[in-house]
Amino acid sequence: MSSTITYDDFERAEIRVGTIVDAKLFPEARKPAVQLWVDFGEPLGVKKSSAQLTAHYAPDKLIGRQVMAVTNFPPRQIGPFLSEVLVLGVPDENGAVVLLRPDFSVPDGGRMF
Repeated sequence: MSSTITYDDFERAEIRVGTIVDAKLFPEARKPAVQLWVDFGEPLGVKKSSAQLTAHYAPDKLIGRQVMAVTNFPPRQIGPFLSEVLVLGVPDENGAVVLLRPDFSVPDGGRMF
């Protein structure tokens, strides 16, 4: 278990909803991954992310799906790909990533609170 944080710590993380507008396999990644382009609406627009989702998701089935992501981490270079946001998920019983997403369609860019 990690240490306790304050509410102010939590407020600094911008966790927003976006819609995947494109997804492609990422063959250059060390572990099997998918490159994602996620639209967060204005003013953020489309941001890129790399995620290890291949156990449960085919890239073409991800397009149009809403996801939750941390949008204010610094970009991270993953091989030739610059990942700009961290798409959120939780591990299943085998450790494979299952995406976090809203139960209902909501406006892109909405911030979790």
